[in-house]
Amino acid sequence: MTKSFRTLDDVDVKGKRVLLRVDLNVPMENGRVTDTTRLERVAPTITELSDNGGKVILLAHFGRPKGRDPKESLKPVADALSKVIKKPVAFADDCIGEAAAKAVAGLKDGEILCLENTRFHKEEEKNDPAFVAELAKLGDIWVNDAFSAAHRAHASTEGLGHKLPAYAGRTMQAELDALGKALEAPTKPVIAIIGGAKVSTKIDLLENLVTKVDALVIGGGMANTFLHAQGVGIGKSLAEKDLAATALRILDKAAASNCAIILPVDAIVAFHFAANSASHAYGLDAIPTEGMILDVGPQSTARIHAAIDDAATLVWNGPLGAFELTPFDRGTVVAAKHAAERTKAKKLLSVAGGGDTVAALNQAGVAHDFTYVSTAGGAFLEWMEGKPLPGVEVLKIR
Repeated sequence: MTKSFRTLDDVDVKGKRVLLRVDLNVPMENGRVTDTTRLERVAPTITELSDNGGKVILLAHFGRPKGRDPKESLKPVADALSKVIKKPVAFADDCIGEAAAKAVAGLKDGEILCLENTRFHKEEEKNDPAFVAELAKLGDIWVNDAFSAAHRAHASTEGLGHKLPAYAGRTMQAELDALGKALEAPTKPVIAIIGGAKVSTKIDLLENLVTKVDALVIGGGMANTFLHAQGVGIGKSLAEKDLAATALRILDKAAASNCAIILPVDAIVAFHFAANSASHAYGLDAIPTEGMILDVGPQSTARIHAAIDDAATLVWNGPLGAFELTPFDRGTVVAAKHAAERTKAKKLLSVAGGGDTVAALNQAGVAHDFTYVSTAGGAFLEWMEGKPLPGVEVLKIR
C-alpha cells in the first residue's frame, strides 16, 4: 500500500527543517493530559526524525478555538509529549510570523519544537494559500503523520503537500498499510462488523461495504432499523423507522453484490434503559411490545463467531449492543475476544476503528491483540466509505 507514497525511507533529514503534522488533540482536564495514547502513537516518527538529525517542527491543532484562546494552547500538550518521548520539546507561541521564525532559526539538528495551535488562525481550516505559504517558509520538507486529520483539506494537513516535498510519517504509513490490507487488497473472505446506534450516520459506509466484503454483520441500534424494515416487531427499541426503505435498498444491493448480511436472530431485551436492568433473551418472533432490544442474543453471538471463524480479514466499526451498560456489553465483548483469539492464532487479520469501537475493545481488554486499531474517528469512517482523503491523496507519488 505505502509503495505509492513517499515515506521516511525516501529522505535524508539530517540538517533539514521538517514540518511534521501530528495529532496532538488529546483529552485534557485542569490543564493536564488525561490520555497519552495519541502522543505515544506519534512518538516513533518524532524520535526517528530527531535521531537522524532533522530539525523537528511540530504542527497540530487542539480543540475548536475561535481565534486565539489560552485554554486551547498546545503548551501543556508539548510538555506532556516531552515526557512521553523523553526529549526536550521547545515551544513557540505562534505557528507563523516572527515568533515561529525565530524559534525555528534557533533549532539545532535533532532538536524538537512545537508550534502553537494552527487553528488559532481561521486561515488554517480555509486552507488559505497565503497561510500555507507562511507555514511553508518554516520548513524544507513536510511529513504528514496525522491520519486522523487526513479527511480535512486544511493548510497543515493538505495545503503544505503542494508547497513542499511530502512524505508519510511512520504512524500514517502503518495506518495506510493496515487499511490497505483490510479493504483495498485483502485476503478473502472479508467480514465487516458494523454497529452503533444509527443507520443515518452510516448509510454511505454500508453501501460501500456491501460491494467490498463477503459478509456484513449489522448490530447495535442500527440492526433494529433493518429488522423493522423486514417486518419484525421490535417493541420500544431504538430504531430509525423512517429509514426502512433505505435499509431495504442496502439489503438489495448486498444481495446483488453477493454479500451475506448477518442480522440478529435473537436479542437480549430489557424494559428499562439502565445498567443491570432485568433482561431476558427472546427470539425475534417474540419481542415484547414494551421491551427494548439492548444486545444481541446467544444464537446471534454464535452466528457472529461462526462468521469470524470463516473470515481471513475482519474490519470492525461500532458496538453490537448498548455496550456502555452492563450486562448489555456482553455481545460486543465476547465477539471482540473471539476475534482477538483468532488474530493471536494468526488465522485472522483484524482492523478496528472509531471512538466507541476503541472504547469497547479496551473494555474487552483486547485492543492490543487486534492487528491494528485506528484512533482516527472521522478519517477512518470516510476511508471505509470509500472516499478519498485529502491528506492522503496529496502524499501519493505522481
